[in-house]
Amino acid sequence: RRYLDAVSSWWVNLFGHAEPRINAALIAQLQTLEHVMLAGFTHEPVVALSERLSALTGGTLGHCFYGSDGASATEIALKMSFHYWRNNGQPDKTGFISLAGSYHGETLGALSVTDVALFKDTYAPLLRHSAQVPSPDWRQAAAGVSPRDHALHCARALERHLGQHHTRTAALIVEPLVQGATGMAMYDAEYLRQARALCDRYSVHLIADEIMTGFGRTGTFFACEQADITADFLCLSKGITGGYLPLSVVLTREPVYQAFYADSVTRGFLHSHSYTGNALACRAALATLDIFEQDQVIAANRDKAQRMTAAAEPLAAHPRVRNFRTTGMIWAFEVDGADADFSRRFFEAALARELLLRPIGNTVYFMPPYVISDEEIELLATRTREALDATP
Repeated sequence: RRYLDAVSSWWVNLFGHAEPRINAALIAQLQTLEHVMLAGFTHEPVVALSERLSALTGGTLGHCFYGSDGASATEIALKMSFHYWRNNGQPDKTGFISLAGSYHGETLGALSVTDVALFKDTYAPLLRHSAQVPSPDWRQAAAGVSPRDHALHCARALERHLGQHHTRTAALIVEPLVQGATGMAMYDAEYLRQARALCDRYSVHLIADEIMTGFGRTGTFFACEQADITADFLCLSKGITGGYLPLSVVLTREPVYQAFYADSVTRGFLHSHSYTGNALACRAALATLDIFEQDQVIAANRDKAQRMTAAAEPLAAHPRVRNFRTTGMIWAFEVDGADADFSRRFFEAALARELLLRPIGNTVYFMPPYVISDEEIELLATRTREALDATP
Protein backbone atom coordinates (compact mmCIF):
# COMPACT_ATOMS: atom_id res chain seq x y z
CA ARG A 1 0.00 0.00 0.00
CA ARG A 2 1.01 3.59 -0.59
CA TYR A 3 0.91 6.11 2.27
CA LEU A 4 1.17 9.87 2.28
CA ASP A 5 3.85 10.63 4.88
CA ALA A 6 2.29 13.82 6.24
CA VAL A 7 4.72 14.09 9.17
CA SER A 8 7.94 13.68 7.14
CA SER A 9 8.96 10.61 9.15
CA TRP A 10 9.23 12.59 12.38
CA TRP A 11 10.04 15.85 10.65
CA VAL A 12 13.21 14.79 8.83
CA ASN A 13 12.18 14.07 5.23
CA LEU A 14 12.21 17.19 3.07
CA PHE A 15 12.09 15.99 -0.53
CA GLY A 16 10.33 12.65 -0.41
CA HIS A 17 11.75 9.17 -0.15
CA ALA A 18 14.48 7.99 -2.57
CA GLU A 19 15.25 11.47 -3.97
CA PRO A 20 17.41 10.81 -7.09
CA ARG A 21 19.88 13.66 -6.52
CA ILE A 22 20.62 12.65 -2.93
CA ASN A 23 20.84 9.01 -4.01
CA ALA A 24 23.41 9.90 -6.69
CA ALA A 25 25.48 12.01 -4.29
CA LEU A 26 25.65 9.16 -1.78
CA ILE A 27 26.57 6.58 -4.42
CA ALA A 28 29.42 8.78 -5.64
CA GLN A 29 30.64 9.40 -2.09
CA LEU A 30 30.66 5.66 -1.37
CA GLN A 31 33.29 5.25 -4.07
CA THR A 32 35.76 7.59 -2.33
CA LEU A 33 35.31 7.73 1.47
CA GLU A 34 32.67 6.39 3.82
CA HIS A 35 34.04 7.74 7.12
CA VAL A 36 37.12 8.99 8.91
CA MET A 37 37.36 10.31 12.45
CA LEU A 38 37.50 14.09 12.80
CA ALA A 39 40.05 13.91 15.62
CA GLY A 40 43.13 15.20 13.86
CA PHE A 41 41.66 14.51 10.41
CA THR A 42 39.13 16.12 8.13
CA HIS A 43 37.60 15.48 4.71
CA GLU A 44 36.20 17.46 1.81
CA PRO A 45 32.45 16.98 2.47
CA VAL A 46 32.62 18.21 6.07
CA VAL A 47 34.74 21.23 5.11
CA ALA A 48 32.38 22.14 2.26
CA LEU A 49 29.30 21.67 4.44
CA SER A 50 30.74 23.81 7.24
CA GLU A 51 31.51 26.61 4.80
CA ARG A 52 28.04 26.53 3.28
CA LEU A 53 26.22 26.40 6.61
CA SER A 54 28.30 29.30 7.92
CA ALA A 55 27.53 31.29 4.78
CA LEU A 56 23.81 30.79 5.43
CA THR A 57 24.27 32.70 8.71
CA GLY A 58 26.08 35.51 6.90
CA GLY A 59 29.34 34.23 8.35
CA THR A 60 28.33 35.27 11.87
CA LEU A 61 28.33 31.66 13.05
CA GLY A 62 31.61 30.60 11.53
CA HIS A 63 32.44 27.50 13.54
CA CYS A 64 30.77 24.09 13.36
CA PHE A 65 30.82 21.18 15.81
CA TYR A 66 29.18 18.00 14.55
CA GLY A 67 27.10 15.38 16.36
CA SER A 68 24.87 12.50 15.44
CA ASP A 69 21.30 13.64 16.15
CA GLY A 70 19.23 16.44 17.63
CA ALA A 71 19.70 15.48 21.26
CA SER A 72 23.48 15.34 20.84
CA ALA A 73 23.40 18.83 19.30
CA THR A 74 21.57 20.08 22.39
CA GLU A 75 24.13 18.40 24.64
CA ILE A 76 26.98 20.00 22.70
CA ALA A 77 25.46 23.48 22.96
CA LEU A 78 24.75 23.15 26.70
CA LYS A 79 28.22 21.84 27.47
CA MET A 80 29.92 24.41 25.27
CA SER A 81 28.05 27.30 26.93
CA PHE A 82 28.84 25.99 30.42
CA HIS A 83 32.51 25.46 29.55
CA TYR A 84 32.79 28.86 27.87
CA TRP A 85 31.87 30.66 31.10
CA ARG A 86 34.23 28.44 33.09
CA ASN A 87 37.09 29.26 30.72
CA ASN A 88 36.27 32.96 30.97
CA GLY A 89 36.47 33.20 34.75
CA GLN A 90 32.74 32.95 35.53
CA PRO A 91 32.37 29.40 36.87
CA ASP A 92 29.14 30.23 38.71
CA LYS A 93 27.25 30.58 35.42
CA THR A 94 26.05 26.98 35.32
CA GLY A 95 22.26 27.25 35.03
CA PHE A 96 19.97 26.98 32.03
CA ILE A 97 16.57 28.42 31.19
CA SER A 98 14.01 26.99 28.78
CA LEU A 99 10.41 27.74 27.90
CA ALA A 100 7.45 26.04 29.53
CA GLY A 101 6.49 23.12 27.32
CA SER A 102 9.92 22.99 25.70
CA TYR A 103 11.39 19.89 24.09
CA HIS A 104 15.10 19.57 23.32
CA GLY A 105 15.78 15.82 23.24
CA GLU A 106 15.80 12.82 25.54
CA THR A 107 19.41 12.34 26.60
CA LEU A 108 19.98 13.46 30.18
CA GLY A 109 21.26 16.97 29.53
CA ALA A 110 18.70 17.67 26.83
CA LEU A 111 15.95 16.19 28.98
CA SER A 112 16.96 18.49 31.84
CA VAL A 113 15.94 21.52 29.76
CA THR A 114 12.85 19.77 28.36
CA ASP A 115 9.48 20.49 29.96
CA VAL A 116 7.23 17.72 28.65
CA ALA A 117 6.17 15.49 31.54
CA LEU A 118 5.58 12.43 29.37
CA PHE A 119 9.27 12.22 28.54
CA LYS A 120 10.75 13.71 31.70
CA ASP A 121 8.94 12.54 34.82
CA THR A 122 10.24 8.95 34.88
CA TYR A 123 13.85 10.15 34.81
CA ALA A 124 13.48 13.15 37.11
CA PRO A 125 15.88 11.76 39.77
CA LEU A 126 18.64 11.62 37.15
CA LEU A 127 18.26 15.17 35.85
CA ARG A 128 19.92 18.44 36.83
CA HIS A 129 17.66 21.36 37.68
CA SER A 130 16.80 23.95 35.06
CA ALA A 131 14.45 26.93 35.15
CA GLN A 132 11.37 27.35 32.98
CA VAL A 133 9.84 30.69 32.02
CA PRO A 134 6.38 31.26 30.49
CA SER A 135 5.95 30.22 26.87
CA PRO A 136 4.83 32.87 24.36
CA ASP A 137 2.47 30.24 22.86
CA TRP A 138 -0.39 32.44 21.64
CA ARG A 139 -3.00 29.85 22.67
CA GLN A 140 -2.23 30.83 26.26
CA ALA A 141 -2.88 34.53 25.73
CA ALA A 142 -5.68 36.17 27.68
CA ALA A 143 -8.85 36.95 25.77
CA GLY A 144 -8.35 39.91 23.44
CA VAL A 145 -4.54 39.87 23.75
CA SER A 146 -2.68 39.68 20.42
CA PRO A 147 0.11 37.13 19.84
CA ARG A 148 2.65 39.97 19.80
CA ASP A 149 1.42 41.46 23.07
CA HIS A 150 1.43 38.01 24.66
CA ALA A 151 5.02 37.58 23.48
CA LEU A 152 5.95 40.89 25.11
CA HIS A 153 4.21 39.83 28.32
CA CYS A 154 6.25 36.61 28.41
CA ALA A 155 9.44 38.51 27.61
CA ARG A 156 8.87 40.62 30.71
CA ALA A 157 8.71 37.41 32.75
CA LEU A 158 12.03 36.36 31.22
CA GLU A 159 13.48 39.76 32.10
CA ARG A 160 12.42 39.38 35.73
CA HIS A 161 14.03 35.96 35.91
CA LEU A 162 17.29 37.11 34.33
CA GLY A 163 17.37 40.14 36.59
CA GLN A 164 17.44 37.83 39.60
CA HIS A 165 19.49 34.91 38.27
CA HIS A 166 21.76 36.06 35.43
CA THR A 167 24.97 35.72 37.45
CA ARG A 168 24.28 31.98 37.73
CA THR A 169 22.79 31.45 34.26
CA ALA A 170 24.81 30.18 31.31
CA ALA A 171 22.17 30.16 28.57
CA LEU A 172 18.56 30.40 27.50
CA ILE A 173 17.51 27.69 25.03
CA VAL A 174 14.45 28.13 22.81
CA GLU A 175 12.70 26.45 19.89
CA PRO A 176 12.24 29.46 17.59
CA LEU A 177 8.65 30.23 16.51
CA VAL A 178 7.27 26.71 17.03
CA GLN A 179 7.56 24.42 20.07
CA GLY A 180 7.06 21.01 18.50
CA ALA A 181 6.55 18.16 20.96
CA THR A 182 4.37 20.16 23.33
CA GLY A 183 1.72 20.36 20.60
CA MET A 184 3.01 22.68 17.87
CA ALA A 185 2.85 25.79 20.05
CA MET A 186 3.36 28.81 17.78
CA TYR A 187 4.39 32.29 18.83
CA ASP A 188 5.22 35.76 17.56
CA ALA A 189 8.78 36.53 16.42
CA GLU A 190 8.85 39.52 18.78
CA TYR A 191 9.67 37.15 21.62
CA LEU A 192 12.90 36.15 19.90
CA ARG A 193 13.88 39.80 19.42
CA GLN A 194 13.25 40.51 23.09
CA ALA A 195 15.08 37.35 24.19
CA ARG A 196 18.14 38.25 22.12
CA ALA A 197 18.25 41.75 23.61
CA LEU A 198 17.82 40.44 27.16
CA CYS A 199 20.53 37.81 26.75
CA ASP A 200 22.88 40.53 25.51
CA ARG A 201 22.00 42.81 28.41
CA TYR A 202 22.53 40.14 31.06
CA SER A 203 25.50 38.32 29.46
CA VAL A 204 23.66 35.05 28.91
CA HIS A 205 24.02 32.88 25.82
CA LEU A 206 21.06 32.32 23.51
CA ILE A 207 20.79 28.78 22.12
CA ALA A 208 18.44 28.40 19.14
CA ASP A 209 17.23 24.83 18.87
CA GLU A 210 16.35 24.77 15.16
CA ILE A 211 16.49 20.99 15.00
CA MET A 212 12.89 20.97 13.80
CA THR A 213 12.43 24.52 12.49
CA GLY A 214 15.63 24.79 10.44
CA PHE A 215 15.92 24.07 6.72
CA GLY A 216 12.88 26.00 5.61
CA ARG A 217 10.17 24.50 7.78
CA THR A 218 8.82 27.83 9.10
CA GLY A 219 8.97 29.74 5.80
CA THR A 220 12.56 30.99 6.02
CA PHE A 221 15.69 28.88 5.94
CA PHE A 222 16.19 29.42 9.67
CA ALA A 223 13.29 30.47 11.89
CA CYS A 224 15.48 33.08 13.61
CA GLU A 225 15.61 35.01 10.32
CA GLN A 226 12.00 36.08 10.89
CA ALA A 227 13.11 37.95 14.01
CA ASP A 228 16.31 39.22 12.34
CA ILE A 229 18.44 37.78 15.14
CA THR A 230 21.40 35.42 15.40
CA ALA A 231 21.81 33.09 18.35
CA ASP A 232 25.12 32.32 20.03
CA PHE A 233 24.59 28.63 19.32
CA LEU A 234 22.47 27.25 16.47
CA CYS A 235 21.49 23.57 16.72
CA LEU A 236 20.58 21.82 13.47
CA SER A 237 19.58 18.25 12.62
CA LYS A 238 16.47 16.45 11.26
CA GLY A 239 16.18 17.88 7.73
CA ILE A 240 19.90 18.51 7.34
CA THR A 241 20.43 15.35 5.25
CA GLY A 242 17.01 15.41 3.63
CA GLY A 243 15.92 12.58 5.91
CA TYR A 244 18.59 10.11 4.77
CA LEU A 245 21.19 9.79 7.52
CA PRO A 246 21.66 10.90 11.14
CA LEU A 247 23.69 14.10 11.44
CA SER A 248 23.63 17.19 13.60
CA VAL A 249 25.72 20.30 13.99
CA VAL A 250 26.08 23.23 16.36
CA LEU A 251 27.18 26.51 14.81
CA THR A 252 28.72 29.16 17.03
CA ARG A 253 30.57 32.48 17.05
CA GLU A 254 34.26 33.35 16.94
CA PRO A 255 34.47 34.43 20.64
CA VAL A 256 33.19 31.02 21.71
CA TYR A 257 35.74 29.28 19.50
CA GLN A 258 38.55 31.43 20.90
CA ALA A 259 37.55 30.56 24.48
CA PHE A 260 38.61 26.95 23.81
CA TYR A 261 41.60 27.62 21.55
CA ALA A 262 44.53 26.95 23.88
CA ASP A 263 47.37 24.52 24.56
CA SER A 264 45.84 23.49 27.88
CA VAL A 265 43.89 20.26 27.47
CA THR A 266 41.31 21.19 30.10
CA ARG A 267 40.46 24.42 28.26
CA GLY A 268 39.62 22.43 25.16
CA PHE A 269 36.10 21.25 24.43
CA LEU A 270 36.35 17.61 25.45
CA HIS A 271 33.42 16.14 23.57
CA SER A 272 33.31 13.67 20.70
CA HIS A 273 31.20 11.11 18.85
CA SER A 274 32.66 8.22 16.85
CA TYR A 275 30.68 9.15 13.73
CA THR A 276 30.99 12.92 14.10
CA GLY A 277 30.92 14.57 10.68
CA ASN A 278 30.42 11.29 8.82
CA ALA A 279 31.38 11.76 5.17
CA LEU A 280 28.26 10.08 3.77
CA ALA A 281 25.95 12.16 5.94
CA CYS A 282 27.79 15.35 5.04
CA ARG A 283 27.50 14.51 1.34
CA ALA A 284 23.76 13.98 1.74
CA ALA A 285 23.56 17.35 3.50
CA LEU A 286 25.42 19.04 0.65
CA ALA A 287 23.03 17.48 -1.86
CA THR A 288 20.14 18.75 0.27
CA LEU A 289 21.52 22.30 0.14
CA ASP A 290 21.94 21.95 -3.63
CA ILE A 291 18.26 21.07 -3.97
CA PHE A 292 17.28 24.15 -1.98
CA GLU A 293 19.16 26.27 -4.51
CA GLN A 294 18.22 24.40 -7.68
CA ASP A 295 14.51 24.19 -6.91
CA GLN A 296 14.18 27.57 -5.14
CA VAL A 297 12.55 25.66 -2.32
CA ILE A 298 11.88 28.55 0.08
CA ALA A 299 9.93 30.54 -2.52
CA ALA A 300 8.10 27.43 -3.72
CA ASN A 301 7.12 26.58 -0.15
CA ARG A 302 5.47 29.96 0.34
CA ASP A 303 3.15 29.27 -2.59
CA LYS A 304 2.56 25.70 -1.44
CA ALA A 305 1.71 26.86 2.09
CA GLN A 306 -0.97 29.18 0.74
CA ARG A 307 -2.51 26.34 -1.27
CA MET A 308 -2.47 24.04 1.75
CA THR A 309 -4.12 26.63 3.98
CA ALA A 310 -6.83 27.22 1.37
CA ALA A 311 -7.43 23.49 0.91
CA ALA A 312 -7.74 23.06 4.67
CA GLU A 313 -10.47 25.70 5.10
CA PRO A 314 -13.28 23.10 5.33
CA LEU A 315 -11.22 21.20 7.90
CA ALA A 316 -10.56 24.37 9.90
CA ALA A 317 -14.33 24.99 9.95
CA HIS A 318 -15.08 21.53 11.37
CA PRO A 319 -17.08 21.87 14.61
CA ARG A 320 -14.51 19.85 16.59
CA VAL A 321 -11.46 21.77 15.36
CA ARG A 322 -9.95 24.44 17.62
CA ASN A 323 -7.00 26.80 17.20
CA PHE A 324 -6.27 25.98 13.56
CA ARG A 325 -2.88 27.56 12.93
CA THR A 326 0.03 27.57 10.54
CA THR A 327 3.65 28.67 10.38
CA GLY A 328 5.38 28.04 7.07
CA MET A 329 5.03 24.36 6.20
CA ILE A 330 3.50 23.40 9.57
CA TRP A 331 -0.24 23.20 10.24
CA ALA A 332 -1.87 22.18 13.51
CA PHE A 333 -5.15 22.15 15.38
CA GLU A 334 -6.70 20.76 18.54
CA VAL A 335 -9.64 18.36 18.53
CA ASP A 336 -12.47 19.22 20.88
CA GLY A 337 -13.76 16.40 23.07
CA ALA A 338 -10.78 14.10 22.46
CA ASP A 339 -10.31 11.39 25.09
CA ALA A 340 -7.06 9.88 26.38
CA ASP A 341 -7.08 7.28 23.61
CA PHE A 342 -7.74 9.75 20.80
CA SER A 343 -4.22 9.88 19.35
CA ARG A 344 -4.04 6.10 18.86
CA ARG A 345 -7.51 5.85 17.36
CA PHE A 346 -6.97 8.81 15.05
CA PHE A 347 -3.62 7.39 13.91
CA GLU A 348 -5.39 4.15 12.96
CA ALA A 349 -8.24 5.98 11.20
CA ALA A 350 -5.75 8.04 9.19
CA LEU A 351 -3.67 4.98 8.33
CA ALA A 352 -6.78 3.25 7.01
CA ARG A 353 -7.09 6.23 4.65
CA GLU A 354 -3.45 5.93 3.55
CA LEU A 355 -2.25 8.89 5.63
CA LEU A 356 0.65 8.76 8.08
CA LEU A 357 -0.35 11.17 10.87
CA ARG A 358 0.75 11.00 14.52
CA PRO A 359 -1.24 13.32 16.80
CA ILE A 360 0.39 14.75 19.92
CA GLY A 361 -2.36 14.21 22.47
CA ASN A 362 -5.37 15.99 20.99
CA THR A 363 -3.22 18.04 18.60
CA VAL A 364 -3.28 16.94 14.97
CA TYR A 365 -0.55 18.42 12.79
CA PHE A 366 0.72 18.31 9.22
CA MET A 367 4.42 18.62 8.45
CA PRO A 368 4.68 17.13 4.96
CA PRO A 369 7.73 16.87 2.72
CA TYR A 370 8.21 19.96 0.59
CA VAL A 371 7.49 17.99 -2.60
CA ILE A 372 3.83 17.41 -1.70
CA SER A 373 1.74 17.99 -4.83
CA ASP A 374 -1.50 19.96 -5.20
CA GLU A 375 -3.40 16.68 -5.55
CA GLU A 376 -1.79 15.32 -2.39
CA ILE A 377 -2.62 18.53 -0.54
CA GLU A 378 -6.30 18.10 -1.42
CA LEU A 379 -6.16 14.43 -0.46
CA LEU A 380 -4.52 15.22 2.88
CA ALA A 381 -7.11 17.84 3.82
CA THR A 382 -10.09 15.75 2.70
CA ARG A 383 -9.02 12.47 4.26
CA THR A 384 -8.00 14.13 7.52
CA ARG A 385 -11.54 15.42 7.85
CA GLU A 386 -12.83 11.91 7.11
CA ALA A 387 -10.52 10.46 9.77
CA LEU A 388 -11.73 13.06 12.25
CA ASP A 389 -15.35 12.14 11.58
CA ALA A 390 -14.44 8.48 12.06
CA THR A 391 -12.78 9.12 15.45
CA PRO A 392 -15.46 10.19 17.96
